[in-house]
Amino acid sequence: MTRMVLPLAIALAALAGFNTPLQADVLLIEEVRTAEGMNLPVNGMSQADVRARFGEPEATHAPVGDPPITRWDYSGWSVYFEYDKVLWPVLDKGHVVANKSN
Repeated sequence: MTRMVLPLAIALAALAGFNTPLQADVLLIEEVRTAEGMNLPVNGMSQADVRARFGEPEATHAPVGDPPITRWDYSGWSVYFEYDKVLWPVLDKGHVVANKSN
């Protein structure tokens, strides 16, 4: 009996493991596509332009490193600056999926 149960358990565990990465890949692709259409700062914008367009950040973090990298946090995303210029906006983990309208 044990000889039959063990291979079945291993097979089921292997099949269960395949669903998670495939589902995660689909969610990541959906998140990237949705993020591309969002209104976010673009590389090279100044801090003044970001404030004018998106308002005051919810939180700001002191510059770190050389060159100095600063982070401003908004609801659902953050923006990173090198000196005064936008490097890249970054969505909070799961932001798009959590706010997805069905």
